[in-house]
Amino acid sequence: MIEEIHATTVVGIVRNGKAAMAADGQVTMGETVIKSTARKIRKLYSGTVLVGFSGTGADAFALVERLEEKLETARGNLPRAAVDLAREWRADKYLRQLQALIAAVDREHALLIGGSGEIVEAEDGIVAVGSGQPYALAAARALDAYTKMGPARIAGASIRIASGICIYTGGDIQVEELR
Repeated sequence: MIEEIHATTVVGIVRNGKAAMAADGQVTMGETVIKSTARKIRKLYSGTVLVGFSGTGADAFALVERLEEKLETARGNLPRAAVDLAREWRADKYLRQLQALIAAVDREHALLIGGSGEIVEAEDGIVAVGSGQPYALAAARALDAYTKMGPARIAGASIRIASGICIYTGGDIQVEELR
């Protein structure tokens, strides 16, 4: 029997023309940490879009590559690129089999792009995916509401908080910011 791999907690936040995303570095197989320095955030479209992903690694990478292609075609318009990707995702037999979830932010939008082609724009500008998603999302919302921290500090602190609760969240914390 193959052990289930748990590999991700990612949170993104958009505020006042700034955006940031943070992710943990831990990859776990069963009850064993097999890597603590995985890089789960990518900058796309000349560094104007941040994406983080959860799900099967190869599936997530395939979808991030397709999103990058769609961003090129849409000249960096994240919502349009996400819609184009979702449309392709639903229509393509191969893509429909992929099991991944993408969190994407630019300076104006925070989107979740789902495995069956759905797109959700966060009304509060905060998105999260992965094993520690509920904890990171709750922490980010609380920090946003009750502190004056900027997006990068909120994202990083949210992952640290999630790592204290979720056994699949930990390792090096990666934080990327768009100014």
